[in-house]
Amino acid sequence: MSRLKKLVGTVIVLGVAGAVAGWALSAPVRLDAQAVARLGPGDAARGKRIFYAGGCTSCHSRPGAEGDARLQLAGGLELKTPFGTFVPPNISQDQKDGIGAWSEQDFANAMLKGVSPSGEHFYPAFPYASYARMKPADIADLYAFMKTLPAVAGKAPDHRLSFPFSIRRGIGLWKLLYLSPEPVIALPDGAPDKVLAGRYLVEGPGHCGECHTPRDFAGGIEKGEWLAGAVAAEGSGVVPNITPDGKSIKDWSEADIANYLETGFTPDFDSVGGSMVEVQRNMAQLTPDDRAAIAAYLKAVPPRPNGYPARKPGS
Repeated sequence: MSRLKKLVGTVIVLGVAGAVAGWALSAPVRLDAQAVARLGPGDAARGKRIFYAGGCTSCHSRPGAEGDARLQLAGGLELKTPFGTFVPPNISQDQKDGIGAWSEQDFANAMLKGVSPSGEHFYPAFPYASYARMKPADIADLYAFMKTLPAVAGKAPDHRLSFPFSIRRGIGLWKLLYLSPEPVIALPDGAPDKVLAGRYLVEGPGHCGECHTPRDFAGGIEKGEWLAGAVAAEGSGVVPNITPDGKSIKDWSEADIANYLETGFTPDFDSVGGSMVEVQRNMAQLTPDDRAAIAAYLKAVPPRPNGYPARKPGS
């Protein structure tokens, strides 16, 4: 009996120790003083470019918004995933319902660390795992531009998640596995500046890998299948493979890709469709050099076979 008591006691001690360690490891981590110092004063004119590269309107404007209404970032779009339904929040300049009361440092912690001003983890449906690769100066510029946008009253609905996904603290452990500022693709020494610039835009603010890359059981990106295409997060349809082996753009030139991002037309004069419509709208706001850089990077990434199961004929 004493041996059983010792065994039970050991299990309890180990369980408590594991819980304490898990609690400590899952704690939100904010930017250090050195990173905060690199933010500097932002420039709204430069921030407009980052705003469109980041695709903020795609998720945070009201569903179906057109024209200037796309800059009213009230949130409300529903993102249905295997983990539950995520609803992008109001990120307008409303002091109560949006982020109008956030400081530049609050904003940078959200973008680079996925941590709210109150010290909670944001869910990675907000693609900070990509934004973590952004330059602090670009974050400051984006913040400055966001301050020029209208305030819109009204909170977006809450996420609808079941246990255990409703426990935000566990996201801290997810971050230990998947949150890194390092580039996904290691380019060779002497890689052209255009390709390097494209890597930054695609892997960072553009967060293209968030949709175009398969995910593992925990929802983390499979970096070994970078941009190889994936089952759509909503569970129906696929997001295409955009590596050099991907059928969708395999035969496209850099100029073809850049033109598609600007006009929405393929080399065969088909037009952009689906969720890519919003993305292309944003890409059209970038400079020709930006779109050329994105195209050069997409031609330089390692070719991969499709990262999603083959579809049955007619599906």
